[in-house]
Amino acid sequence: MRSDPRNSDISGARFERALEVVMASYVKRTIRLNPSQARSLSGIADRRGLSEYAMLLKVIDAGFLSVLHGTDKETDLAELACEIGAISERLAEAERVLDRTLFTACAAYAYARHAALGTKKSDETIAAEARAAFERQRSLALEIEP
Repeated sequence: MRSDPRNSDISGARFERALEVVMASYVKRTIRLNPSQARSLSGIADRRGLSEYAMLLKVIDAGFLSVLHGTDKETDLAELACEIGAISERLAEAERVLDRTLFTACAAYAYARHAALGTKKSDETIAAEARAAFERQRSLALEIEP
C-alpha cells in the first residue's frame, strides 16, 4: 500500500509543485448550456465514444480556433458563389449537348422512318418533322410528373 506523497517532506514538496504547475495550466470556468445544446453535446459525445466533459473541451477548442483564425464568411461566400457559377455554366453546357443529342436522335428517327416507309418527301419536310419531334420530346421532358 502506497503512502500519501504529502506525508514525506521531499515527496510532499514535489507533489505540491506538480499540483501548482497543473493548476496554473488550467483555469476553471462554469458554463450553462440550454437544453438543446445539452442534448446535442450528449448525442455527439455518445457517437464519438467520449464523455460529455471531453466533448465539451473539444467543442470549446474548436470554437477558440474558429474565433482566432476566423471563418472569413465573405471569402467563403465568394468562393461558393464562384463554384456555383462554374457549376451553372457546366450544367448549361450539358443541357446544350443533351438538346443536340435529342435533336440528332429525332432527325435520325425521322429520316429512318421515311426511308423505311419509302415516302418521297423533301429534306425540308423531313427536317420540319424532326424539329417537331424534338419539340414534343423536349416538352415531355420538361413536364413535372406527380
